[in-house]
Amino acid sequence: MESIESFLIDEKNLFIIIGIILTAITLNRLLSWLMNRSFNTASEKLKVDPTRYKFFQNAMSLIIWIMAFAAIIMLVPRLKSIAIAMFAGAGVFLAILGFAAQQAFANIISGIFIVMFKPYRVGDIISVGKDFFGLVEDITLRHTVITDWENRRIIIPNSTMGNETIINSSIEDERICEFVVIGVSYDTNIDAAIKVIREEAEKHPDCLDTRTKKEIKEGIPKVKVQVIGFGDSSVNLRANVWSSNLVKARMMHFDLNKSIKERFDQEGIEIPFPYRTIVYKDAKKE
Repeated sequence: MESIESFLIDEKNLFIIIGIILTAITLNRLLSWLMNRSFNTASEKLKVDPTRYKFFQNAMSLIIWIMAFAAIIMLVPRLKSIAIAMFAGAGVFLAILGFAAQQAFANIISGIFIVMFKPYRVGDIISVGKDFFGLVEDITLRHTVITDWENRRIIIPNSTMGNETIINSSIEDERICEFVVIGVSYDTNIDAAIKVIREEAEKHPDCLDTRTKKEIKEGIPKVKVQVIGFGDSSVNLRANVWSSNLVKARMMHFDLNKSIKERFDQEGIEIPFPYRTIVYKDAKKE
């Protein structure tokens, strides 16, 4: 049985170990501060994408702590001998380590691919599958951090992100066509309802005019309003309203719901609600 004395650390080495830990913390914070400062300066001039910077910062932090851990092992005689023995049987050790940490390695490799090919970047608004939607806050070595609209953090492993269908609302062109769908009753004058919807949409400050010069010359309206179908009690109209990005488009949609409803009330246009007629099979005779 191993003697406990072989694992004991003398006073000198104890101070050295504490120094190594403090040095690692200081170096980590210093590098983070320097990288933040250099990135902020570069982003103002060159509009640098923060994705690679964030990933590189996380990688540097990992390297610093690995080096600190290795230095501490070398100061403890018994830990040093165990480490040497483990490296002597590196083949078996690496096989066991690889099997145990294959998911972690998969996340790291997926993270590298994400940084290289950029299906999404830090600051992008993305939808992951059918469940998650929000702003990419960080891409670490192991996972992607997404902030949703309720300011909660969604942490997803990079390997999962690599296998999911991602809808990116920020890449290349941030403009978005927001669909505003409203139903009107069957006895409504359709042209009058379309006119109201178009007027309210076009006067909104976040509504973009995406028409070409040719379309403007031909008199094509800024906002297209179409009859998209017939419901049980309504004729369904859809306005295709363009905005500069997803957030503005969503806020614009909420504003239009209110302003269109108010205009419909003024113009006497009905937004229908379901009616029910109840028939009693065994009604009492008077």
